[in-house]
Amino acid sequence: MKPRQTVIELGGAIIDSATVIAEPIYFVMEDGVIRAYVRGRYQQQPGEEPVDLIRKTDKIAIPGLINTHGHAAMTLLRGAGDDMPLMNWLHERIFPLEEKLTEEATYWGTQLAAWEMLISGTTTYTDMYMMMENTARAVSESGMRGVLSVGVVGFDEDSRAKGLSRSRQFVADWQQKAQGRITVMLGPHAPYTCPPDFLTEIAELAAVLNVPIQIHLSETKTEVEDCLKQHGVTPIELAQKVGLFNLPLLAAHCVHVTDADLDIMATHGVRVAHNPQSNLKLGSGVAPLQKMLERNMVVGLGTDGAASNNNLDMFEEMRLAATLHKGVHQDAEMIPAATAFQMATELGAKACCLETGLGTLQPGSPCDMVLLDGSSPHLMPRHNLLSDVVYACGADDVRDVFIQGRQVVANGQPLTIDTERVKSEVARLKKIIH
Repeated sequence: MKPRQTVIELGGAIIDSATVIAEPIYFVMEDGVIRAYVRGRYQQQPGEEPVDLIRKTDKIAIPGLINTHGHAAMTLLRGAGDDMPLMNWLHERIFPLEEKLTEEATYWGTQLAAWEMLISGTTTYTDMYMMMENTARAVSESGMRGVLSVGVVGFDEDSRAKGLSRSRQFVADWQQKAQGRITVMLGPHAPYTCPPDFLTEIAELAAVLNVPIQIHLSETKTEVEDCLKQHGVTPIELAQKVGLFNLPLLAAHCVHVTDADLDIMATHGVRVAHNPQSNLKLGSGVAPLQKMLERNMVVGLGTDGAASNNNLDMFEEMRLAATLHKGVHQDAEMIPAATAFQMATELGAKACCLETGLGTLQPGSPCDMVLLDGSSPHLMPRHNLLSDVVYACGADDVRDVFIQGRQVVANGQPLTIDTERVKSEVARLKKIIH
């Protein structure tokens, strides 16, 4: 029996960064996939098979936003270590607090993050953290897409063995689970927490398991200086030397990279998660985004964890990416709205090594769709719809969200998360953690 189709009728849509339709449009969806989009109003044709019609003519559709770097359960640490540089922040506040986190804490922290991301239009996110089985369970229940990694460090032989074992088991248990919404990467934390020989082991395991890698690289000036002192090379050169770049790899931050580093990364097809707001808040600096794009590198946008941002709002990251670099370079044409939008959608999908078509609303793409309030003052008088979305819209304009064709947010409220229960559990856990 042929699946019944769903038609979503809208007032306009941004199909991708190059295709903007500011007049009525409707999408034909089947089995969670966009089969077609048609300009104009939907009219049932004589003899046509019946469809489920969703009429949202006061809404504007965009692809679901893709957050290429985060640590979801760190929502529980939001505001716990503000106004501190990265290394002090980690060692004086975050690491001690993380020792108090439990399995239920990572589950409820991820539920809180999923709530925040869904109602702000994020449909896919990446995560590298501890006790990831609980995170995966929360992601599965939320209806989101998650690119998940067990965060691995190599301070001693015991931590190395446990990290490799847990990573191997996590891949076996969760790769392509939750109707294919969960994919898995290996997640060595960084060169300053994983010695070179251990990074080589991780690269070898990733090759055996046929999964990509995500890692923090060159986030701070101190990290680079320490790596040069200890190993005689930059973190990027070290990652190449130990074999990490022989695998598909997503590198978070890459703030302090040389032109030679960038050439290495471009040659090896290294993908980058640009986290402008977190890098600013921690005083880490500003990544050379324009140089990356000039080398045709794939760059997505990320929020980082809520302990260093302090929210998971991809509209803020998109707007900041489009404005920050203009100011730094004193060039109003740098990182135009279309580029920032692309980094938040289809380039984000490519950065995360995800399926072709994700991050767009083109036919054949998964129906991961966000509907914005077309009557919002942010979308008036609508000289340029794409610019309005990047420079004016925010999380408060999100009304409805679909992932794989399933509605997960309606009228700004999540349908897959018990928000009252999340509030209660987070309040209880705060007393334990602090």
